[in-house]
Amino acid sequence: MSQFFQIHPDNPQKRLIKQAVDIINKGGVVVYPTDCAYALGCHVGDKAALDRIKRIRKLDDKHNFTLVCRDLSEISTYAKVDNQQYRAIKAHTPGAYTFILKATSEVPRRLLHPKRRTIGIRIPDNAVVQELLAELREPIMSTSLILPGDVDPLTDPYEIRDLLQHEVDLVIDGGYCGLEATSVINFVEDQPEVIRKGAGDITPFE
Repeated sequence: MSQFFQIHPDNPQKRLIKQAVDIINKGGVVVYPTDCAYALGCHVGDKAALDRIKRIRKLDDKHNFTLVCRDLSEISTYAKVDNQQYRAIKAHTPGAYTFILKATSEVPRRLLHPKRRTIGIRIPDNAVVQELLAELREPIMSTSLILPGDVDPLTDPYEIRDLLQHEVDLVIDGGYCGLEATSVINFVEDQPEVIRKGAGDITPFE
């Protein structure tokens, strides 16, 4: 049975944030709010938790997982970014985008696309996530909470609790956080490529 925390979307309670991070550090799978829909997350280095997320979403090895980062300073540790890409990411973060980049050796191999060696990077504009990341002091391994057969992410934390209470360790109710997933921008080649049109404005990347 999962725990259920109601965390204020603008002024997250420190006590609950610390408890949530303890759950992540102990191998837990958590559902948490972002600036566009809810997401599934776990500790970057935890293979068992990652496997649980794959089972929940029925993902194969070709899925591009995302590292949810606190700010730009974390990105260079996990992704190879040139000056032009850095400026573009800086101009659009925090925000509703996932950027696909070439991964550095710091990224565990199991998180990478097996052939492309890429990783998704995301900096959400959401106070709950920012507080979680500040307490955790490293990125959260993450993927949108889209269940098998669905097109759109889940948005109601009470429905999420009912559906996943035996699959995850914690559901964080952080209030309404939108209906759309992120816009996904591929920065692996010389020119940016829009992979998915979502909540973020894709005009600058077309």
